[in-house]
Amino acid sequence: MIDRFPNPTLVLRSLDANWNYERWERELPNDGNRYEVIHGVLYRTSVPSNFHQWVVRRLGRFVGVPLDDAELAYVFNGPIGVLMPGCEPVQPDFVLVRREHAAIITDKRIRGVPDLIAEVLSPNNQEQDTETKRRAYARADVPEYWIVRPQTRDVLVCRDPDATLGDYTTTQLLGSDADLAPLHFPVSLRIADLFSGAPDTTL
Repeated sequence: MIDRFPNPTLVLRSLDANWNYERWERELPNDGNRYEVIHGVLYRTSVPSNFHQWVVRRLGRFVGVPLDDAELAYVFNGPIGVLMPGCEPVQPDFVLVRREHAAIITDKRIRGVPDLIAEVLSPNNQEQDTETKRRAYARADVPEYWIVRPQTRDVLVCRDPDATLGDYTTTQLLGSDADLAPLHFPVSLRIADLFSGAPDTTL
């Protein structure tokens, strides 16, 4: 399988564009990498840094735990397989599913469109999150997509997806002193708190 990638250590996109969920389940190794299929193309992401994991855990702490405690949403940290149109599957860093949409959580996966997806940028895969996944999530009609950027300590909030355009029509860049609040959920956090206190901030 690895030889389908022209450069196994750097290139994330497969040369083979005939992937789907069934093939993903059947053929891929359990090697610690994250494999995703977007419009038939297989992407591979290597193990994230400590700082990346720290930020994902902070999303869970400040957004996920309060919503879970209030029984308003189900919260998942990656890798978690999400199957929706054009994404078979993707494995976002952070996913929210409103409790009333619980039916999409079934048979080991999320089989439908979550209410919020967040990705934490890593130096080796920024284009995948800011371009490839952004377009795929908009086409799948994910209502809200957060692109968390540890390098600049800010968050790009994307809302109002346009499936025809293949992009979000409303975007807002929030700096570290701003508050971040998901649509339709009674929770907010100061963006600086996503990054503060980490023992290792190496990207």
